[in-house]
Amino acid sequence: MIAPETGAGGVFDLLWLVIALPLLGAVLLLAVAPMAQGPFKAKVEQSGHLVGAGAAVASFVLSLVLFVALLGRGAEERQVGQHLFTWFETGSINVGMDLLYDQLAALFLLLITGVGSLIHIYAIGYMEHDPRRRRFFGYLNLFVAAMLMLVLSANFVGLFLGWEGVGLASYLLIGFWQHKHSAAAAAKKAFVINRVGDIGLSLAIALMFATFGTTDFAAVSEATSHADQDTLTALGLLLLLGACGKSAQVPLQSWLLDAMEGPTPVSALIHAATMVTAGVYLVVRSNFIFEVAPIAQTAVVIVATVTLLWGAILGCAKDDIKKALAGSTMSQIGYMMLAAGLGPVGYPFAIFHLLTHGFFKANMFLGAGSVMHGMNDDVDMRHYGALNKMMPITFLTFAMGYLAIIGFPGFSGFWSKDKIIESALADNLVIGVLALLGAGITGFYMTRLMLMTFFTEKRWDADVHPHESPKVMTVPLIALAALSVLGGFLLAGNWIVGWLEPVTGHAEHHEPPLPAIVITMLIVGVVAIGVATAWFLVGKRDIPREAPRDVSFATRAARADLYGDAINDVVVVRPGASLVGGLTTFDRVGVDGAVEGSSLVVGGLSTTMRRLQNGFVRSYALSLLAGALLVVLALLAVNLA
Repeated sequence: MIAPETGAGGVFDLLWLVIALPLLGAVLLLAVAPMAQGPFKAKVEQSGHLVGAGAAVASFVLSLVLFVALLGRGAEERQVGQHLFTWFETGSINVGMDLLYDQLAALFLLLITGVGSLIHIYAIGYMEHDPRRRRFFGYLNLFVAAMLMLVLSANFVGLFLGWEGVGLASYLLIGFWQHKHSAAAAAKKAFVINRVGDIGLSLAIALMFATFGTTDFAAVSEATSHADQDTLTALGLLLLLGACGKSAQVPLQSWLLDAMEGPTPVSALIHAATMVTAGVYLVVRSNFIFEVAPIAQTAVVIVATVTLLWGAILGCAKDDIKKALAGSTMSQIGYMMLAAGLGPVGYPFAIFHLLTHGFFKANMFLGAGSVMHGMNDDVDMRHYGALNKMMPITFLTFAMGYLAIIGFPGFSGFWSKDKIIESALADNLVIGVLALLGAGITGFYMTRLMLMTFFTEKRWDADVHPHESPKVMTVPLIALAALSVLGGFLLAGNWIVGWLEPVTGHAEHHEPPLPAIVITMLIVGVVAIGVATAWFLVGKRDIPREAPRDVSFATRAARADLYGDAINDVVVVRPGASLVGGLTTFDRVGVDGAVEGSSLVVGGLSTTMRRLQNGFVRSYALSLLAGALLVVLALLAVNLA
């Protein structure tokens, strides 16, 4: 990794403002606004959403200006550093509040602030009647600011600050409607499971301090060539554990579907532009560690392959439209992690798919919110059907996202996901075939979702009147739909590969087992089989309003999230509860018993001794006489001996 240039001057001196703007919005909305009094308080409550959306848009505009400025510099001059202040210093350890703006950070800034701004604008309409809308936008700003801190930090400690900020904001937003028990429980679940992953990242940072004496990216990158192989493997595995928590990879995936309890703009922000992309960023940013830790790199590939199939299977059985999309996110993040595990040949495609996924998944989540808006907040696709004519803008924009995610030729997902499958086939035939299988399953569950929602017979109640959403919600959908179609042109001339090469390293070419055009046709064919299967199993059959109970074991398992919660309960929760119970018993009986027992002994002795101090002279004289007699008897015994 190239050491960043500090003091670049010009517009780069404003880099810190990218984080400060949404952070200021959060402070104003969450700390200052509640102190308002009288008529001014009502005005603050009524305009809070404008402050939040304005802060996000301003950060996007600045990110765009910075990106243009970075394009104007040579490839070797695109690593710009900014030292804000010394964060803490102890002994030989010095950690600065330092920022790093390079090719990787530039792409993330555009995604986070660009898609984040569209989500903020959409939320103006979606949350219009919520009495706590001002607070909601404050939390959204906090979420964006934390994610920006995560991707702009020049060291792992600053990254960890943003990492924990994202965790806090997600907890607040997932449980925003905490009056619902399910929302409060989902927020706690996400928070606790992510803490498991955070232990991995915090231990990795501690190991870096112990081994290298620093956590600066450039310094750690330089020091890895002299480090012990076991240490590097441990670092890679600990970083992977952290990534599994934030990016909902197996075995820390079970929080993601429950997180759909939050308002739909939150779901879009988590799944498209912020939280779940953090793990992918961590692995790609830490490429200098994984490149010299092949065991950890292989672990990334295995975890990713399991997850992309796991999430795809979940998506096949969910009737809740948001949970079906959440399973899809788990699967698509698995594709990104798989590419990241392939090394330099895969890093650019991991980020490329991350960007295109940000476009089409935000599009579809907001589209799902638009459907819910027109269906009295019903999330069950079995209660939908034939909405394509009732909600034409939502349908057309959602269709663009659908075509992108299944990899329809020409759409953004076609360019990014196909490259990952091609790279996987070139690296390992088994992994490549499993990734290809995941593409076919994607075609099935996404077509199932489209058919149940927008086609087939209408199944809504008589008192439900589907209608199109207002422009403040449909305009962001149109923008995201356009990006879902056009986002693939980032690969034109392998632009993104050359753009990221100074950060991710040069990739040696690997010949796939088949010509590229044959692989492309194979992928399209497998996806077509998935689409056709969904048409015959869903499109040509009557869909009951209630899910059938008499189903196969595979369907029951998929509906139960492949028993992920049950596995966690057996493997983690119960042993953890037993351990805590045992420690509690030991603390109560052993530690407390020893402390309280010694105090009882001392108390008993003091009570006994106190009886000797009765204040009567005759008692003291008797005590002296007894003592004198004992001394005389002792002397006699010594003389006789």
